[in-house]
Amino acid sequence: MTEKSMHEESGQPTAASQSVHSSTATPGHELIARLKATFSGGARSAPPAASTDKTSTELAARRTHLASSRTMMAADRSLMAWVRTALSMISFGFTIYKLLQGFEESGTSLGHAGSPRTMGLFLTGMGTISMVLGTIEYLYHLQDARRYEYFRLWRPSFVMALLMSATGLFMFIAIIAKAL
Repeated sequence: MTEKSMHEESGQPTAASQSVHSSTATPGHELIARLKATFSGGARSAPPAASTDKTSTELAARRTHLASSRTMMAADRSLMAWVRTALSMISFGFTIYKLLQGFEESGTSLGHAGSPRTMGLFLTGMGTISMVLGTIEYLYHLQDARRYEYFRLWRPSFVMALLMSATGLFMFIAIIAKAL
């Protein structure tokens, strides 16, 4: 047997085959190799000694604070979803009311005399109710989270929820007053 065939049988590349593989490497392979070298653990320097001196209690407290912050951000996002949904319902209800009222004033028959008011009241009322319920749910969640860590009550999402509740209530009352 020749030396070349022994290397082929053992599965080990010969010097000739290695040079062929390196000359045919694509730019993508070279990029991946450079990225691996850059982000490999061996190329990094050791962290400063001060960061390793923290006790497990301090590290646990830090992780608990971060978890509490993530929980509050999730509650804020949920409340803003309630606000977004309620705003859509309130504005759609008010728009339907004004549109159907315009049809009614132009002399178009709508089938039922109170349909613009009924439809507008229904959607505006549902939006206002959903906003109030979302705000109440947020307050309960905030009280629960405050047992573990202090959070200020007047968060931006809560202020927006209160403003949207007041807006919905104002539009609901405006539709009732206009219809009477």
